[in-house]
Amino acid sequence: MNSILRPHAESAYSSELEALKKFDKRDKPASWQLSPWSVMKYIMGDKLEDGTLITPKYIGDKKIVEIAIATLLSDRALLLIGIPGTAKTWMSEHLAAAISGDSTLLVQGTSGTSEDALRYGWNYAQLIAKGPSKDAMVPSPVMKAMSNGKLVRIEELTRIPTEVQDALITILSEKTLPISELNDELQGVQGFNVIATANDQDKGIHPMSSALQRRFNTVVMPLPERLEDEVRIVHQRVSQMEQLMQINLEKLKENLTEKLVIMFRELRSGTSVDGKQKIKATKSALSPAEAISILHHARIEHHYFSDKAFGPAQLASGLIQSIIKNDPEEKITLQEYAETILKKRTDFKEWYEAMHKILIEKK
Repeated sequence: MNSILRPHAESAYSSELEALKKFDKRDKPASWQLSPWSVMKYIMGDKLEDGTLITPKYIGDKKIVEIAIATLLSDRALLLIGIPGTAKTWMSEHLAAAISGDSTLLVQGTSGTSEDALRYGWNYAQLIAKGPSKDAMVPSPVMKAMSNGKLVRIEELTRIPTEVQDALITILSEKTLPISELNDELQGVQGFNVIATANDQDKGIHPMSSALQRRFNTVVMPLPERLEDEVRIVHQRVSQMEQLMQINLEKLKENLTEKLVIMFRELRSGTSVDGKQKIKATKSALSPAEAISILHHARIEHHYFSDKAFGPAQLASGLIQSIIKNDPEEKITLQEYAETILKKRTDFKEWYEAMHKILIEKK
């Protein structure tokens, strides 16, 4: 039997969810699979009475998770907002898996998303043959969630045109979906709510109307404050991706991950990690997701095409490419960083040599 490339959260972590259910003695809201207390344990990680280890799905401020869970208990929808790579999608998927046992009710927002994706569509063969009827309707993920008391995820909400976004207003305020063609309506079942995500810095986004904004409780997903948290996020996620591939890649040294993350943080903030030196910041969004991608793809390439030890030489090209891909002029920023910062650090000697060689070749 072929392996699934990316199992849904409720499948990948089914043993953890079952263990949490077994020991969950607290009150569960209507249609919730776990109590809010156990949902928190699932997201933040814990060790259960029988020794079962619940791996952390989010590494960061616990208060953010508390607010997110509390919002989903209320009559307001949840909007997770932040730059790419701040775990918005990861958080929404795992919240849906823990609360509804189903993370698949998903609307992927694009500029071409229509109202049908948020409301309902029609089977046109039946519509023409029999006219409007419930049998001819094609329910959207939102409609399915309303009917079954589940969470629905709307990814990249602000990529959907504003006038289409506003189709959610009645759904969120009245918990009702009017079906004008049938002179009917669908009322949401207890447990129904919406988790939306939005990127507040990317190009090609559509503003949310103030009426729609008021229906959401907005939670800003920050980049990790502490170096050790960011290193842990990157190292853990790269290890998980390796397990899914079922390939014995060369062991990833944590100090290699740490040095890559240090460079990301310095180039992102414009300040050396010790806070003593100013650096020209890059315009690129050097998020943990970008570091994860660089490490993962470099390890795969090394596994198949290199006999040398895995190190900075294999990562430097990915780091440089991630910064200059949107603006080739950013190589000047990298050259300055390499010469003024990396060159002076003995423990970054291999990084400096690898980056210097590539940047010289790119002139």
